[in-house]
Amino acid sequence: MNSTALKDSLYPEFGILLVDDEPSYHRSLGLMLERKGGINHLYYCQDSRQAMDMLETHSIGVVLLDLNMPHKSGKELLSELTEAFPDVAVVIISGLNQIETAVECLRLGAFDFYVKTTESARLLEGIKRAIQLQEIKRENQELRHRVLSRRLDSPEAFSDILTQSRSMASVFQYLESVARSSQPLMICGESGTGKELIARAVHAISGRKGKLVTVNVAGLDDQIFNDTLFGHRKGAFTGAETERAGLVEEASGGTLFLDEIGDLSHSSQIKLLRLLQEGEYYPMGADRPKRMQARIFVATHQDLAEHQREGRFRRDLYYRLCTHQVQIPPLRARREDIRLLFTYFAEQAAEDMGKPAPEYTPELWAALQNYDFPGNIRELRAMAFDAISRHQQGPMRASDLQLLRDRPPEGTPGKHDTLVQFAPDNRLPTLAEMDEILIQEAMHRADYNQSIAARILGISQPALSKRLKRLRDNLKNGIEPE
Repeated sequence: MNSTALKDSLYPEFGILLVDDEPSYHRSLGLMLERKGGINHLYYCQDSRQAMDMLETHSIGVVLLDLNMPHKSGKELLSELTEAFPDVAVVIISGLNQIETAVECLRLGAFDFYVKTTESARLLEGIKRAIQLQEIKRENQELRHRVLSRRLDSPEAFSDILTQSRSMASVFQYLESVARSSQPLMICGESGTGKELIARAVHAISGRKGKLVTVNVAGLDDQIFNDTLFGHRKGAFTGAETERAGLVEEASGGTLFLDEIGDLSHSSQIKLLRLLQEGEYYPMGADRPKRMQARIFVATHQDLAEHQREGRFRRDLYYRLCTHQVQIPPLRARREDIRLLFTYFAEQAAEDMGKPAPEYTPELWAALQNYDFPGNIRELRAMAFDAISRHQQGPMRASDLQLLRDRPPEGTPGKHDTLVQFAPDNRLPTLAEMDEILIQEAMHRADYNQSIAARILGISQPALSKRLKRLRDNLKNGIEPE
């Protein structure tokens, strides 16, 4: 019988089956798993002959198996179980400390072996490892299935994210496959790419009954971080006249989203690491811990992998947080979305300002397609609203994009950036050949609008016109570029 059938939130998503003929050990082990590990999706079997039937009728991911039982021994059941259910992890918890028996069980396919007198903390860590392995295996299987089938089970959860990009569709498929995991999710991407929208979508399909609680941790000193996340007891510090619950408790049964995690101070990083490792925390002024019942999402626009290599971010915390990690592509990497998003924002702006939505010229689309949008979707939205506010009548042109006129058409390359790469085994093109290649590419990107192509190349429109005429004359006369 499931001991937690009446509970709203079960962890893990799959069941843990305890097979032991001693009811007292069932009770003590079950209480330890619930109180110290938050593991409450438990099933109990006192008769080893019924274990296989329970595996048939329930979604079991981990079996905690005793060896010395009447009717059918644990070793006999282990052989049957690993053959019939090879994807289930079996942890042996035996009353006997025998090395030969432990080796034999591992050879038969057991995940791990513990003695009942083992320290509870060590046993709990071993069971947690088995759970995490099963979660990762199931998520990998689900991800493989989604990628191969190219399907989304909950497309409505992503409806606030306008896109027709294949790269974004792959992101959505990955997020669906890890949405029901209990492990942290790290959302990486440049500012303005919509990381909070992603967090909302994953929370919506996570199946969690609690709410999504968001906090930007950038600039929080250690005490404010402590108080914000963990809360405080009355009298914990000067001014603490009443007890206050922290955001970890507010997000209980749901998701806690920590934005700008790369700006977290080292002392606060230690507290977050302990929260993830132990699954418990102390409100300020409290002498008894509380268990965390929320899943953690974090987001950053920084390169945390580089930060941890440089010692600016704790390595152990980084690896705890990036169990599941997704990189949101910048807008310049999904240019097929630019027209869709600009039209949406422009219509939104027109409705907001009481104006009719305008028509758009090919010149405008060419100009937008050849801008790098360092501010991503947030910048595109601002550009659309500004253009609608300035537009008077007729089709909207590139000249209406004041914010675009104030910036260079392409992202300014850094000192060591390489815009063009050449295969080392091939000959270098001549300057004349490169001139022709650049002009043709610029005209293609500008939809053959000479004004836009000239802006891309950084030359005047008359200068481009002369070069095009020379290229046409050379082609007509059969002259190859020098």
